[in-house]
Amino acid sequence: MCQVTFHVSCPLALVLQSDSGQEERPAVMTVVVPRKGLSASPPDGGWGWMIVIGCFLVTICTRAVTRCISIFFVEFQTYFAQDYARTAWIHSIVDCATMLCGLGFALCYSPAIAMVGKYFSKRKALAYGIAMSGSGIGTFILAPVVQLLIEQFSWRGALLILGGFVLNLCVCGALMRPIAIKEDHKNIPEFPEQEFGPEAQKHDLKQWSACSPLIKVWSHSCPCQCSWEEYNFLLMPDFVVLAVSVLFMAYGCSPLFVYLVPYALRVGVSHQQAAFLMSILGVVDIIGNITFGWLTDRRCLKNYRCLCYLFAVGMDGLCCLFLPVLQSFPLLVPFSFTFGYFDGAYVTLIPVVTADVVGTASLSSALGVVYFLHAIPYLVSPPVAGWLVDTTGNYTASFALCGFSMMFSSMLLGCARLAKKVKRTHSRPAGQETDAKQRIWTNGAITYSVTGELDQKGVELWEREVKSDSKR
Repeated sequence: MCQVTFHVSCPLALVLQSDSGQEERPAVMTVVVPRKGLSASPPDGGWGWMIVIGCFLVTICTRAVTRCISIFFVEFQTYFAQDYARTAWIHSIVDCATMLCGLGFALCYSPAIAMVGKYFSKRKALAYGIAMSGSGIGTFILAPVVQLLIEQFSWRGALLILGGFVLNLCVCGALMRPIAIKEDHKNIPEFPEQEFGPEAQKHDLKQWSACSPLIKVWSHSCPCQCSWEEYNFLLMPDFVVLAVSVLFMAYGCSPLFVYLVPYALRVGVSHQQAAFLMSILGVVDIIGNITFGWLTDRRCLKNYRCLCYLFAVGMDGLCCLFLPVLQSFPLLVPFSFTFGYFDGAYVTLIPVVTADVVGTASLSSALGVVYFLHAIPYLVSPPVAGWLVDTTGNYTASFALCGFSMMFSSMLLGCARLAKKVKRTHSRPAGQETDAKQRIWTNGAITYSVTGELDQKGVELWEREVKSDSKR
């Protein structure tokens, strides 16, 4: 195993006891950093498949269980004798707390998703498709089971049994093994193998990146700078547009999972059939997860992942717009198929699109922000939809608002990408085939090639160095 030894002088004094008395010397700390755990790129397999399985179980225990609260909606409304708006706060607070705080499901959901992105690169969309399909499989299995549990043990007993099932999250956490890849360590400086004196220490510590992982161990004087470097993607225009789009998308998707069962019961569907609609939505969600994950990993679609995401969100918006005219079980079944498929599709692509925007190194922090942005819409949209039902006496306004919100989310992101493409086309000079300038210098048998935009001063300096080397 290859090791690199760093000798770094600490700002502490080491007092040594000798025969002649006490002698004070600067303390020298030797840090040995093994390179064995540093992977050049994500392994795209190996233990990564165990991470996928763990994330799969996490999504079952979190998102599927949360969706099944829709089945409890009528029970809560009947028992507590409350209207739609007040009863909807139960579901909205659960979803909001998951996305907003570091509490409960949030401590499992976001880290598990980020870990999948660390272990996969080429097959990232497929890995996320499998991992996120746990939400659909869990909904497919749990929806009828929860209905049976309510009938047998009342809603209190059903919640108690679900709580015991969720304890399996502890097993999922045991599967998560951190991995260090080269992109995470691109800012670590190369330290020479020498000892630094007290005077050289101050100069060198200023020269090195104060926010590298190694320096963080020795100095805590730059927490603000470290935090800024970790979250500097917040000022990226592409990420800002994505964040705003996510806000509208989250507002539109949440109420349907709360009100699908109550709406079905109002139009004359039985309790078992209403639960079956949730099961259909869940099992088709799986197909959307895996098929869109596999398709967008193909070479022909890999560069169009964002467009696939926009298409899926827009189709779910159309489904919501047509839902108020579907007032029988045979008509609601195709709705569950269509909405479930495209819901699974865009849920799979959220981490992939985020990674394409910010990169793998910032994926964990960016995903945290993206899921944090889900919190406010998740908190507000179900009660607002319930208030509209209480006010108008039907679900038309609620579902129409959800549909338009999701379609606006899709159009906003699509228009931003189109504007960026047009701007890039007009800003490119005529006759220029590539954006980057390529300059080549030869020095005997050695060819120097630099690709990038170099200023005139840098070019002159480089040419001067090459000429001096050729004279030697």
